[in-house]
Amino acid sequence: MAASELIQDADDVRPHVEANVTTMNPPSPPHPPRVANGNPTRLTSSPTLAADTHDGKGSSKLSSLLKQNQLIHSLSSGLRKHCDYVKISVPEELADRLPREWWKTGVAFLYAIFNLFFTTVIITVVHERVPDKSVSPPLPDKFFDYVDRVPWAFTVTEVNGLILVGLWLVQWLLLKHKAIIGRRCFFLIGTLYMYRCVTMYITTLPVPGKHMVCAPKLYNDSTGKIWRILRLISGGGLSLTGSHLMCGDFLYSGHTVMLTLSYLFIKEYSPRWMWWYHWLCWLLSASGVLCILIGHEHYSIDVVIGYIATTRTFWWYHTMANSHALRQAPNNYLSRTWWNPIFNFLERNVQTTVPIVFSSPLPLPSCCRQRYRMVEGGRDE
Repeated sequence: MAASELIQDADDVRPHVEANVTTMNPPSPPHPPRVANGNPTRLTSSPTLAADTHDGKGSSKLSSLLKQNQLIHSLSSGLRKHCDYVKISVPEELADRLPREWWKTGVAFLYAIFNLFFTTVIITVVHERVPDKSVSPPLPDKFFDYVDRVPWAFTVTEVNGLILVGLWLVQWLLLKHKAIIGRRCFFLIGTLYMYRCVTMYITTLPVPGKHMVCAPKLYNDSTGKIWRILRLISGGGLSLTGSHLMCGDFLYSGHTVMLTLSYLFIKEYSPRWMWWYHWLCWLLSASGVLCILIGHEHYSIDVVIGYIATTRTFWWYHTMANSHALRQAPNNYLSRTWWNPIFNFLERNVQTTVPIVFSSPLPLPSCCRQRYRMVEGGRDE
């Protein structure tokens, strides 16, 4: 009886002893708690567990992640609502690399005006040195040997020149970056006419044809020379206006300069898809230059030198302007030109290629701004 009681007491105590032993063992890896059906529960999907452990490190990280997700979502939704504002920031960065600097354009304009005025002075001076046709007949010219003179041909030249200059003026007014392009145009005009002053003064050629009628020489009449200068300026140096009655301005041709330079600027600063416009301007320029020779108003050498001087100066300048790596390159021979300091002054802050963008020269009403877009053409060939 005592033994059975002892055994029963031992059975009753055994579970208690086993429980104590398990608590003394090292902690086993945690198992996910089970629900009534025996499936483990997920900690992340239990809101009560996250609420019970809010003071722990895991809950703090979880709350910070939730806050970051909410912040990212709010920023993305805000960017979608204000996407137009993000697009506007790109031209602002481009404007920093293409500053207008109208005062530099004004300096280039004064440079061009001075050289144009100086050209009229040189023409007046050279006119007094032109030999008489009876003493020095026209020089032999191969083009004149094969092509007879057409009296109305030079009128075609001046009409074509006026059309090209007018087209370029309208196009320049519609360009967005007209300040940068304008000072390039003014600098090239002033430089080419300064070259012309030098060539006219150092070599005075006889008239290219006996049909030419030159105004009488004034010799020491300074007042009469001043009036001739003013008359030449007022008429734009054109025969159409009757202001150009002096001779001696043959080497090289000023009409060739304006016809060629107008076409080069029109083509350079217009979209490539306007090929029909380029061809029209090229026909006007080429036919105008050809009519100079057909009218026997200039020697062939005058036209050839005028074309070479205009195209090379234009291409040299724009090569340096569009190739920014050349500006500081030690082996850049174009930087040895005499006008390189002037180029650095005009183009110092232009840090990228000027895009072809058109805009209205006058501010549009608010109702029209949403209807019209800027016409932009790429430079890809």
